[in-house]
Amino acid sequence: MVHDPDLHGDVVSLGFIRDVRVDGPAVSFELRLTTPACPARESLTEACRVAVAALPGVGSVDVRVTARTVGGLAGVDPADALGGVKHLVAVASGKGGVGKSTVAVNLAWALQAAGARVGLVDADVHGPSLQHLTGAGVPTEQREGRSLPPEVDGVAVVSMAMFVPRAQPALLRGPRVSAVVQQLLTSFAWGERDYLLVDCPPGTGDVHLTLAQVAPLTGVVLVTTPQETALLDVRKAVTMYRQLDVPILGVVETMAGFLCPSCDVLHPIFGEGGGQALADELGVPLLARVPLDPAVAAGGERARPVVVGEPDAASARALAHAAGRLAALLSVRAASPGEALDSFRLVWRRG
Repeated sequence: MVHDPDLHGDVVSLGFIRDVRVDGPAVSFELRLTTPACPARESLTEACRVAVAALPGVGSVDVRVTARTVGGLAGVDPADALGGVKHLVAVASGKGGVGKSTVAVNLAWALQAAGARVGLVDADVHGPSLQHLTGAGVPTEQREGRSLPPEVDGVAVVSMAMFVPRAQPALLRGPRVSAVVQQLLTSFAWGERDYLLVDCPPGTGDVHLTLAQVAPLTGVVLVTTPQETALLDVRKAVTMYRQLDVPILGVVETMAGFLCPSCDVLHPIFGEGGGQALADELGVPLLARVPLDPAVAAGGERARPVVVGEPDAASARALAHAAGRLAALLSVRAASPGEALDSFRLVWRRG
């Protein structure tokens, strides 16, 4: 029997096996996964093929792999802008300069490359960077009274930077900032999206409160560097999100040492163990430790995220791994919300 490593059930009982056809010795069936970005996609496919091929009389096995993301934003009318979004995930840090926007962009591109439908919102109204990091254009089309977000490599991107001149600051007070964030989320036709990621600004202010109030966040991914200074601010963000009843999904540690290209040794320039300590403290997974890598910065300057520009780089592999783990966690939460975190911890402590 083939079991899903995340949902802890066999693929038949979970309803993954569909449209079984037998034509003499030839067997074909559909393997429907809970997310296109399933990190166990290849292993599950091969395990199903081997299991069926071992049955008496089977000569050939054709496995068609499909995916339908499990989830949906509770309380959102399907006719609303977010009605087609399965998971709305904030990427936050509490502190600036830790690489949060870079993580958000690379998570989005990695999920898209895995076959998911992804959107990305830049909620940092005063310091938007996603248009620069992604090379996204400006909205030019509308559908039923809402603007269509511009797409890059299939990822829909919206940023405040699209609506103000490059050198002009957004001179907005708190209430206006909240209104702008709400517009960025609800005035665009996002369509069917498996994941809509929101790149949050530093701090614990108006934007975060607005997000929690106007849209039901599936959860938040916390980004931190290893040193205690960053962890102090992240813990403030943790307290805020818990007060807002927003689940903490996991931690991504950036600047987790410099990987020397000549000696292949990881040098912990900013200390080590901070991300793991925070994850253990919160009881959530450490999704990845991302090393310092010039390829990451170069990808941002070229508007070509490292996960697609240099997928074999150590940083790219770590970020792609984080995206897969995030997708698996969201599938587990959607399938069994009450037991999701415990289940996911058991799976990924082995990974």
